[in-house]
Amino acid sequence: MADPGGEQRAALLAAASLFPVPDGAKFSYGTAGFRADGSTMAPAVCRAGIVAALRSVKLGGAALGLVITASHNPVGDNGVKIVDADGGMMSQAWEPFSDALANAPTPDALLQLVLQFAKDEGITLGEGHSAQVLLARDTRPTGEYLLDVAMKGINAIVGSVALDMGILTTPQLHWMVRNKNRGLKSSEEDYFTQITESFRQLLELTHDDKGSGKPMEKLIVDGANGIGGLKLEEIKPKLARLDIVVRNSGKEGEGILNERCGADFVQKEKVHPLGFAPNDVGVRCASFDGDADRLVYFRITSPSSTIIDLVDGDKILSLFVLFIREQLDIVNGKDSQDNQALPTRFGVVQTAYANGASTEFLKNLGLEVVFTSTGVKYLHKKALEYDIGIYFEANGHGTVLSADEFVSRLESLASELSSKAAGSPQHQAALRLLATTQLINQAVGDALSGMLLVEAVLQHKRWSLQNWCDIYTDLPSKQHKVKVKDRASIVTTDAERQVCKPSGLQELIDREVANYSQGRCFVRPSGTEDVVRVYAEASTVEAADSLAKSVAQLVERILG
Repeated sequence: MADPGGEQRAALLAAASLFPVPDGAKFSYGTAGFRADGSTMAPAVCRAGIVAALRSVKLGGAALGLVITASHNPVGDNGVKIVDADGGMMSQAWEPFSDALANAPTPDALLQLVLQFAKDEGITLGEGHSAQVLLARDTRPTGEYLLDVAMKGINAIVGSVALDMGILTTPQLHWMVRNKNRGLKSSEEDYFTQITESFRQLLELTHDDKGSGKPMEKLIVDGANGIGGLKLEEIKPKLARLDIVVRNSGKEGEGILNERCGADFVQKEKVHPLGFAPNDVGVRCASFDGDADRLVYFRITSPSSTIIDLVDGDKILSLFVLFIREQLDIVNGKDSQDNQALPTRFGVVQTAYANGASTEFLKNLGLEVVFTSTGVKYLHKKALEYDIGIYFEANGHGTVLSADEFVSRLESLASELSSKAAGSPQHQAALRLLATTQLINQAVGDALSGMLLVEAVLQHKRWSLQNWCDIYTDLPSKQHKVKVKDRASIVTTDAERQVCKPSGLQELIDREVANYSQGRCFVRPSGTEDVVRVYAEASTVEAADSLAKSVAQLVERILG
């Protein structure tokens, strides 16, 4: 590698000197990026800016993204995530370098790391290259300052351009990066137009018996006092046949970000968020998380209780599967496997944490269900292998991915049908599938676009929330965590569903599971702390609890 020159060296040293790593601080880049107390994040954010700019240089000047958010964490926390050129998460191969850079103890150590990495990756610095990074932040009080810090990191790579896209949901920035690198319209207004227009198209393809265009019954959305609620308020006037009320909207004075509200709180605690009242009993409700990349639905069951009926990511996935499968059957002819108009490899991707009842439901539909290790980056990568790949975690993060080649075939078919059989059931089904690929975010899980697809599907099927809840009944589940000396002493296989080390532990778990009707249990090491996580399911709440405790005791005895 040619010497980057004095200007580049000076820029890196200057940026590193502005935000030294405090003694004892340790940053680690994971699925959530870097995340910690917002007041301590400046060193990691600055260095993430350097990483994003370097990645853009490596990819020939393709746009990267950098978002300042801590998602569902408390309002005092903040974080930073890098969006790769395809709109997905940053390449895992760059995570070790990101960690090393974030923890470089001195400016000179940081400079040497960058120079060595650039040499190893064939990145030429200081020579007329270009790089661009799109920036965004959520509504956290430390966000504005940290976005400025990120700009300083990006600008430490000579020739880089940092573009502030404003206050956005995390999925909006992912969408913008993906579109920009595909030469497509990529502004926030373009995002709003795409999701509202494709939602309108789906509704126009829905048969309205009464022909009145009357809105459905009320939908109350918990915006987690974050950016998602604010963005939903912006597009509400453009959404026909939806009567939406936004609570915890993010407006000043309404509440605190993620405090007893939001999808993470609702899904984990299984109680309704703050701001909901007894007169909301029976009303269909949805909840976003703080940066609007997770979505769950729920219903308050009693005016005297906070308990809810939860519709989690597994059931959202199942609803989408039913809808897409129905459209494919109409296009291809349900009983015909030969001479299909649109041959489609349709796959569903889950993790071991997916409720066993959902997996059985999907397999009974004849679908290909595959498992990956826990984490969106594994689910997303696997889903990309299909013509239509769909994944959701129970926490409500997921999406429906459509391969470019499949979308091209679908567009050709829709065009052909418009001239030969316009308005036919087959033509309408093809148009519904096309509108779905436009509505659902192809880059990442997106609560806004996901909610609109849920609402369109419910209207298409003429389903109430009860109809949706009734497609299957979740098996009771229980989770425990066991403190261990070294979490690395447990090694799993088969997408974390089986233990291969220590020897003999899986046999003991199998024996325990055999004592329970519909029993299932797995254990896996935590990715962040020295604990082993235990998940158990069984036919009753008491049995699931008993199985989880028994296996936790086994783990403690062998590894504790």
